Amino acid sequence: MIRQNQRFLTQIYVLADLLCTLITFLFAYWLKFRSGWIPHYNTLPFGEYLLWGTVYSFAAVLVGFYVRFYAPRRRKSFSFDILKIIQVHGISFLGLMSMLFIAKEVHISREFLAIFMVINVVALITYRYMVKQALIRLRRKGYNKRYVLVLGAGSVGRSFYESLQQHPELGYEVLGFLDDYQQHHAPEYRHLKPIIGTIDDLAVKLSGLIVDEVIIALPLKAYAKYSLIIEQCEKAGVKTLIIPDFYDLLPARPFFDNFAGIPLINVRDVPLDELSNRILKRAFDIAFSVIAIIFSSPIMLFAYIGIKLTSPGPAIFKQERMGLDRRTFNMYKFRSMHVSDPNVANTQWTVENDPRRTKFGAFLRKASIDELPQFFNVLAGHMSVVGPRPERPFFVEQFKEEIPKYMVKHHIRPGITGWAQTNGLRGDTSINDRIVHDLFYIENWTFMFDLKIIVKTVAKGLVDRNAY
Repeated sequence: MIRQNQRFLTQIYVLADLLCTLITFLFAYWLKFRSGWIPHYNTLPFGEYLLWGTVYSFAAVLVGFYVRFYAPRRRKSFSFDILKIIQVHGISFLGLMSMLFIAKEVHISREFLAIFMVINVVALITYRYMVKQALIRLRRKGYNKRYVLVLGAGSVGRSFYESLQQHPELGYEVLGFLDDYQQHHAPEYRHLKPIIGTIDDLAVKLSGLIVDEVIIALPLKAYAKYSLIIEQCEKAGVKTLIIPDFYDLLPARPFFDNFAGIPLINVRDVPLDELSNRILKRAFDIAFSVIAIIFSSPIMLFAYIGIKLTSPGPAIFKQERMGLDRRTFNMYKFRSMHVSDPNVANTQWTVENDPRRTKFGAFLRKASIDELPQFFNVLAGHMSVVGPRPERPFFVEQFKEEIPKYMVKHHIRPGITGWAQTNGLRGDTSINDRIVHDLFYIENWTFMFDLKIIVKTVAKGLVDRNAY
């Protein structure tokens, strides 16, 4: 088995990042001043550029340590690496520009710096992706493993084991279970690793086995043993992780807060509660909506004329929906049905072959053209490009009583498209399944996740067989 020391791996990453940054610096210099492809008026020697390139490289490493870019990331997705690379080199680039201003280096080519910054970030993302894929392949083959001992063979411990088996790319292997109340698994759980002792045997197992992490998956009634367990693990130099007995009540990524010096578990941590995340998402929404409106304006004009020619009534249909913080707003769509009593439209569910639809309206729905006016809702701040779909207040009152956690979706702005919709949950589909996907999106939001949903929406095509 290949067992790497984390400190050694960190040193390799630091050296590789330095080397990658310096190589991209040299390539950017050649591209700007030696290739002949870009006009230039260089008045500084190469040594001057090399000096500042070296300063930038080491500054990026220091920033990387500060933002924990070089912390172990075995359990992190690659989107985390991308965001950290952008964060590290964004901060480092701003620092470099500040130093150049203080040093009055006015002759350093800003065009060169822009070329270097772009190439450097792309190169780092590419090489980090290749390294991550190589590590995944090694772990799938049984190398670079981390060995885990699970304390507790009950439902929590079994759930952890079975979840771990679904992710072999993480490179974790369970050595076995320790449990005080059973010596063998029930027949239906024979596929699990064996129970190799009791909780009191922990010290002996830690000294006799190669254990990297101990997972405490004990019930609340065993709380009194936690202190001794953690003490024994720390004495052996083994990491300890605790799965709460009430883990099924917690979000996918629970957040630990602090109140008057007491640690608290935030049961519903929402990444978009962070001001920086909200600003980033809102800025993207505005930019994307403006571009979408500009490029789709011919299609919207076509829809407007088509509605006017095929059925009497207004082309734009507005309907009350519930959005952020349970506030209601008027959502705009191209009208796809015959004009009817608003009370009927607000309380009647749309079904397949709905007799209220017009022929042209059915086409608009299938092609999702009827949704285009919602980009104006995004500009107004009522909606986001990506988020849970908003619902009519009449149905919200029903669903909140029938479906657990339904109202959590109103912690963020509703969206034109969402994680549920890209997974086929559109139209007359399961509300329970939609909420599961919406909650996953809310708890796991990242900017890259939004981009993934947008790309998936486009890749799946605008035509949806469930859109009626």
